[in-house]
Amino acid sequence: MSRTLSITTKTGRHFLTDRIREEVDFWNTPQSSGELPPPVQKPVSPGSKIIMLPGKDEWQLPPCDLLTAIAMRKSHRRFLPDPLSLQELSMLLWATQGVRSVAHEAAVLRTVPSAGCRHPFETYFAAFRVDGLVPALYRYLPLEHGLILEKEPEMLAASLAAATHGQHFVAQAAGCFIWTAIPARTEWRYAEASYKVIALDAGHVCQNLYLVCEAIGAGTCAIAAYRQDLMDGLLGVDGDEEFTIYVAPVGKV
Repeated sequence: MSRTLSITTKTGRHFLTDRIREEVDFWNTPQSSGELPPPVQKPVSPGSKIIMLPGKDEWQLPPCDLLTAIAMRKSHRRFLPDPLSLQELSMLLWATQGVRSVAHEAAVLRTVPSAGCRHPFETYFAAFRVDGLVPALYRYLPLEHGLILEKEPEMLAASLAAATHGQHFVAQAAGCFIWTAIPARTEWRYAEASYKVIALDAGHVCQNLYLVCEAIGAGTCAIAAYRQDLMDGLLGVDGDEEFTIYVAPVGKV
């Protein structure tokens, strides 16, 4: 049975170029029209308890040479049963989406680069074995450097394995990073030119995860193959204004 693909080789390659920038009317973007930028962080529901994470001055982690971390970085699909400490999780979250400073409402400087400083991602973390956290699905709050508990799904690890097309090593990790994209944050400035740079931004985030995992004796494996419907449903996002874009289980190795 023949299938009609939603993308062709020609359109896919066009996406990877920057020709779209020549077609965008930058005089009529939401930013140019005077609209306020979307919030840099999803709001916290009233009554939610923020779990504050250990700050950089509290970390007691062994030093790791940057060149060594780069040279040794690799994907891991086997993990030890050891848990992550809350300090280690704090470091991983800060390294991937942490805030360095807030210049103004449209410029929050973070530990990773982002086109136009738009940072279109939200970070969810499925905790399976983390000291000090009950197994559950959390969302990272970069402005506060804290976590909020989003939900406690039954069989969370097994559900994530199923949502990643049966990649069972996901369920063996100590936890799993799940990044969603909120395209409106980047569209505010770049309109139709947003989508290539959102994909590039995701790569910056996950590379930092790899390097810090290497520094703490942990490992990860970036996953871009997942069931969009199952993953978005697990997170409770609508799949349009916010949707899963990248997944990375983390565990000791």
